[in-house]
Amino acid sequence: MLKRTASTLLAAGALLAAGAHAAPAPAGSGVKVTPDAAQRRVDITVDGKPFTSYIWPTEVKKPVLYPIVDANGMTLTRGFPLEPRPGERTDHPHHVGLWFNYSNVNDFDFWNNSDAIPAARRPKMGSIRFDKIVSYSSGAHRGTLVTESTWIDGTGKPIIEETTHFVFANHNGVRTIDRVATLHALDKVVFHDDKDGLLGLRVASWLESPTAKGGVFRDANGIETKVSGASPDASGVYLTSEGAKGDAAWGTRGRWCALTGHKGSDVATIAIFDHPGNPGYPTYWHARDYGLFAANPLGRDNFDRAQPAYNYTLEKGQTATFRYRVSFYPRSATAGELNREADAFAKATE
Repeated sequence: MLKRTASTLLAAGALLAAGAHAAPAPAGSGVKVTPDAAQRRVDITVDGKPFTSYIWPTEVKKPVLYPIVDANGMTLTRGFPLEPRPGERTDHPHHVGLWFNYSNVNDFDFWNNSDAIPAARRPKMGSIRFDKIVSYSSGAHRGTLVTESTWIDGTGKPIIEETTHFVFANHNGVRTIDRVATLHALDKVVFHDDKDGLLGLRVASWLESPTAKGGVFRDANGIETKVSGASPDASGVYLTSEGAKGDAAWGTRGRWCALTGHKGSDVATIAIFDHPGNPGYPTYWHARDYGLFAANPLGRDNFDRAQPAYNYTLEKGQTATFRYRVSFYPRSATAGELNREADAFAKATE
């Protein structure tokens, strides 16, 4: 575990100014990682074009990757609540880009926290505080980013130190993000068996399922949007490594799950890969028709009532590592291709 320092943006800026990184790729080529601590962000580009940004805005209760753009320039993430788009759903304001947290840690809810939470409920919410950038690098085919953050419960008590290694890569137009989170327990920590977790992604409306149900959705400002059913451009279909397809993917287990959809002539597949070294492998897929695509290995009896509760526990001083790969194909990806990627990822130790 890396030694922790005070959580201040000033410290992060000083670290960056000191040049704690490898030599960057030439301007406009390769995978470039560019921190801007003053703007609370790190931008990642591929050959000069946007891929994603690691951000920690004050209005979001955890660091996230947002937005995410594929090699065809298609934005794969929902805009709301940071950049609302006309006609898109305004439910679940805590669903921002790609994130990592959980809904019941020592009886505090880290998943559902947002500015929309009523004041009376806020003492039961947790948040994840960005602390600092440890290192970053750019390269011809991949870039890296290492960050530190702290999970803080609703009483203000730090309970987990998180060190996260990101690898951003590009191979023949397939962009990937490896997210390796090492959690160090500052006290006894129990991830009580629950539905909402652990690695989450909220996708753009065209990647929602055509079978999604309607309803009235309220944003963080109390503004209601009525949705009669699936978004007009919804085309997304889930597929798991075990062959579960569409709505049937929810609550099943597998080493990967993919979501494929199209917008006009552009086709995209997003695939999340679990790693055999992760607790709870193979994960359950919390894959919702309305656009939440999540891997939750810790909610066992919430997905299968025949199973005992998992209640994954770390004693004070213990650590756990969760390793995931998210791949973005600017086309449809076959099951054979996804199995080969899963095999390769299973060997990853970085």
